[in-house]
Order: sequence, then C-alpha cells, then structure tokens
Amino acid sequence: MTGSTWPLAPSIAALAVALLVIVFAGKSLAATADTLADRTGMGEAVAGALLLGAVTSLPGIATTAIGAWQGDAQFAIANPIGGIAVQTVWLAIADLLYRRSNIEHAAASLENIMQALVLVALLCLPIVAYATPGLTLGWVHPASLLIPVLYLYGLHLVRRLRQNPMWRAEQTSDTRQDVPDDPDGDADGAPSTRRLWWRLAALAAVVGGTGYLIGQGGLGVIAATGLPSGFVGFTVTTAITSLPELVTLIAAVRIGALTLGIGNILGGNAFDSLMIFLADAAYRPGSVYTDAASAGLLLAGSTTLLTVTLAAGLIMRERRGVGFEGVAIPVVYLVTVVLLLVRAG
Repeated sequence: MTGSTWPLAPSIAALAVALLVIVFAGKSLAATADTLADRTGMGEAVAGALLLGAVTSLPGIATTAIGAWQGDAQFAIANPIGGIAVQTVWLAIADLLYRRSNIEHAAASLENIMQALVLVALLCLPIVAYATPGLTLGWVHPASLLIPVLYLYGLHLVRRLRQNPMWRAEQTSDTRQDVPDDPDGDADGAPSTRRLWWRLAALAAVVGGTGYLIGQGGLGVIAATGLPSGFVGFTVTTAITSLPELVTLIAAVRIGALTLGIGNILGGNAFDSLMIFLADAAYRPGSVYTDAASAGLLLAGSTTLLTVTLAAGLIMRERRGVGFEGVAIPVVYLVTVVLLLVRAG
C-alpha cells in the first residue's frame, strides 16, 4: 500500500462524521428525485437509476479511487462490489418495513427487472477479467473498458422499455403504479423544477464529499487493526458509503414511491459497477484483478448470486410478507462475509 494512512482514532472519527452527514443529507434525496421524476416525465425507475443511483454512489467513487491510488487492490475492488451487495441487502430491510405486501410485488416494473439483468451482465465482466488477468491494454484489462459501454447501453434499453414496453406486470390490489403527480411546479407553493435541480446538485456535493473521509478512514482501520482489506472494503466502508441508498430507500417506501426506491438500489448498483472500471484505471501497479486475487472473484460471484436472487423475486412477485428473496439475500451476504474471514485466516 502506497501513501500515508491515518491513525485509528482519526480514522474512526472520519467514518463517524461521514455517517452522520450521509444520514442527514440522504433524507431529502428521495423526495427531490420523486418530484423531478414527475416534472421531467422520466418516471420513478429511471429517476431512481439516474438521479438517486448516481448521487448515492458518489461516496463510493471517492473511496474506491483512494484505495486504488494508494495501491490496495483488494480494498479498491471490494468497495464497488461490496456496495452492490450491501445495497441489495437493504431491500430485505425495506421488505420488513413495508407491511402492506411484499415490496418486490408492489413495485412491479419491467424497467427494474431489466436493470437487474444489466447488472448481472456487468458483474460477469470482472469474473472474465479474473480468469484472464494477464490480458491488458496498458495496465487496464479490456473487460474493464467494456463496463461503461455496457452500462450506457443498459440505460438505453431501460429507456426504450419505458417508452415502448413489450409486456406489463399483472396489476393487483397491492401493486403501486408509478403515477406522476401534478407537474405544475408553482402550484401550492411547490419549488420550481430549476430549484429542485439545484437542491439535488447541492445534496450530491455534500454526499460525495464524504467519500474522502470514508476512503482515508477505511485505509486507516486496515493499517491499524490488520484486518483483511477485502473484508473491510466489503463490510465496513461499503456499509457507510451505501447508507444514502438505505436512507433514500426508506424515505421512498414511506412516501409510497416503491418503484423509485427499488430503481435507486438497482440503478445505484449498476452505477457502482462503473467503479470497478475506476479501480482498475486508478490502480497503477497493473491490472487490479491480478493483485486482488481470489478474494475479488469470491465477491463478484456472490454478488452476482445476490442480484439473480433479487431479479427472481421481482419476477415471481410473492404477494404477502417477506418472500424467498428477502430471506436468501441476507443469508448469501453473511455467508460471503464468513468465507472472506475464513480465506484470510
């Protein structure tokens, strides 16, 4: 690991400060994005992916870049993949909070299913890279270069599905449809659309600024405690960088914008896959897949399994209570954490 790290006490303090900032800033994100989804006509699923997904992923971008730049390959690769895993677990928590029905049933959306499938494809690219670590262009693996291309094409597919869907989910009494509110931003003293965009930008700046604290704090914890980089990146720092997704997901559930909430998680997960490309590009010693070793392969495989489980839940749409995906997702995550510790031991 290159560069200087902070002592343990300042590192923990930095993580705590970042945690508080994210919690307070995240409360306004869901309502702002929900209103912009109606004003712009993009819909909740797309707004969740583009607006919330991008903004809530900003802390993880800085954390990943810092880890890669300072030469910790396992920490750099564990942050984006771990963020995807933790954010998927948040949906299981939302299932417990939404008592009316199973949240995957209520938020039936073809766009969200497509986002899950695109995410599976994005997670397959690092697995291919792990199988061919010596194949590089400069110091970056070609599979990493394909990640942003596939991400953008995935957004294009989601947009096409919203404009011209080829099938629709069966509507039930528990389905919460994405019905836009009154688009008139000046009615009843509502803020203008321009003001909402500025508010979103300000929140993004605040949330994104925490990434530096989380990155330095996480590396400081690794250096002071001797914990495995992959374990810290997959659990501690990603739990904090993923808190905006949890806060906005809970807020979206409370205001009834379920499609926005799930779109936020899936969109944020897809956006986090871009950080795998960032980790490879910022890791100067060579391809990040070579030095991350089998820990990164374990994380990529487990997170792909989590995403497939979520997609199956969105398709099966169990109507009442916590479905099979709400049980399986936390179990797979906990087993992965245990395997990381066993591997390090």
